Amino acid sequence: MKDWFYYTCRFLQRGTLKAFADWEVVGRENIPPMGPLIIIANHQSNMDPPMLVASLQRRVYFLAKSTVFNSALTRWLLASYGAFPLDRDKDMDIRAYRWVINQLNKGQPVVLFPEGTRSPNGMIKAKSGFAQIALHTQAPILPVGITGTESMGSWGRVFFPTGRLKINVGRVFSLPDVQGKPNKEIIDSFADMIMERVAQLLPESYRGVYGHQREAT
Repeated sequence: MKDWFYYTCRFLQRGTLKAFADWEVVGRENIPPMGPLIIIANHQSNMDPPMLVASLQRRVYFLAKSTVFNSALTRWLLASYGAFPLDRDKDMDIRAYRWVINQLNKGQPVVLFPEGTRSPNGMIKAKSGFAQIALHTQAPILPVGITGTESMGSWGRVFFPTGRLKINVGRVFSLPDVQGKPNKEIIDSFADMIMERVAQLLPESYRGVYGHQREAT
């Protein structure tokens, strides 16, 4: 039932994007067809998860702020869509952390928005917990840049997307295996490097705090 709901939503989202928006996806060939995958993207609006669902050929899973899981109906809808609640008030939400690792262990792609909240005016400093997950699992990382969704603040725009919307999919890469337990400095360094890869997929005006970082290779 949940798969039926997800794929129906994806079909409808693709239809509305084709009908109302100037929608472009670049780099689809960079998406591995199977296996675990950590998809890292910038986050500008509520439209970002539906944009990724519509644009990527694989079924994806992602975290959403726990406050939107506020009724039995929304909990079912969001879970069917592939979302799991994340408590933003905690420095580390262990339930969400374990859920992400479990999805990766099952060979599923998981979308993470490391900035932790929507930032329509350019990228903000990421929370580094996602790099810890990448180091722990050694799952491949797929950077994705999203542009055009920053003006779509309301949920209603999911059903009526307009304007130029673009998904730019980068090349997959993995972090080196670190011997022993990585310290905070190492984790933060890897987090910055990953976010710089995302920033390089965006126009300069979108890069925010990552606008003057080293070039990704």
